Amino acid sequence: MRWLRFAVLTCLVTVLQASLLADLNIKPDLLLILMVFFAIYSNTSSAVITSFTIGFAADIIMVGSAMGPQMISFGLFGTALSYLHRVITIRKMPYQALAIFVTALLAGLLAHFLGYLRSEPTPPNIYVVLFWTSLLSGLVGPFLFLPSAWWMRIKIDRSRR
Repeated sequence: MRWLRFAVLTCLVTVLQASLLADLNIKPDLLLILMVFFAIYSNTSSAVITSFTIGFAADIIMVGSAMGPQMISFGLFGTALSYLHRVITIRKMPYQALAIFVTALLAGLLAHFLGYLRSEPTPPNIYVVLFWTSLLSGLVGPFLFLPSAWWMRIKIDRSRR
């Protein structure tokens, strides 16, 4: 794993998520897409470290919320996806989109539940926003895997069975 490249990519995606996409109500979760990318294309120990690190970055950009819910949910589901990837190969774009969609839904629900336990205020339409954010992330995510793999110098072979 190239950790310096990972740090630069994570900082870049965090700034992009926090600043350029901040005006949109429903937007793809770029940090979650990045977490799924590393859970699929890196070894298990690196995937666990990157999942918790990307979750920490997601917690940083959540203004007005408690620190920890995103980090816990990203870490748990990134680790689970990494272990699942040992059994099931997730190389084709539809499978990657499905993995991103399901992971985004589950991680978002867990983060919402953990925030609810800390009595954080939530918008009334949180489940609608969570669904559309997960769907949009699933649609956009596989197309962002190729530039991420190029930057991290990871070879992607989508034609293998």
